[in-house]
Amino acid sequence: MMKIGNTLLSNDLKDVYFSCCLDKCKGACCVEGDAGAPLEAEEISLLEDHLAAIIPFMMEAGIREVELKGVFDYDAEGKFVTPLVNEKECAYTFYENGITRCAIEKAFQEKAISFPKPISCHLYPVRISSGKYNDRLNYHKWHICRYALQKGYQEHLMLYQFLEDALIRKYGRSWYNKLLKLLD
Repeated sequence: MMKIGNTLLSNDLKDVYFSCCLDKCKGACCVEGDAGAPLEAEEISLLEDHLAAIIPFMMEAGIREVELKGVFDYDAEGKFVTPLVNEKECAYTFYENGITRCAIEKAFQEKAISFPKPISCHLYPVRISSGKYNDRLNYHKWHICRYALQKGYQEHLMLYQFLEDALIRKYGRSWYNKLLKLLD
């Protein structure tokens, strides 16, 4: 484990090669799993405030689910997550050329909203577990990402490098610079 301030990081961040390979996995992380994507409390407010700008990119079933449940749901542990359509795919998904995409991210790319997507999605395949005194960042090993491991190896891209923007978004540039120094 590595430690930066109040964060504990799995060595996998520096040891695992990773680069998303959407042409192979087809965005399966937005469809498979046992719950929606984890949400932070502030993200719920953002989703509520910007829902009108996100809806044009959503599928009809996702819109109905959000109208029924609201912009978030709860997982089995009572934590905030994105709602699911048919207990399967995230309500904020849409399909483009056979690949599952994020309507929130699309709204951001189109400059309709100011945040790219939930931080848990931006950080994936790293998951944050928040404890009383720290955040623990762990690599979530999942078979759907096997091509991302191969692509990362071919590109010589480590997990912390792949997640640079997301890590800076969550913890700041200074924190990321400390990570880089720790890895030197």
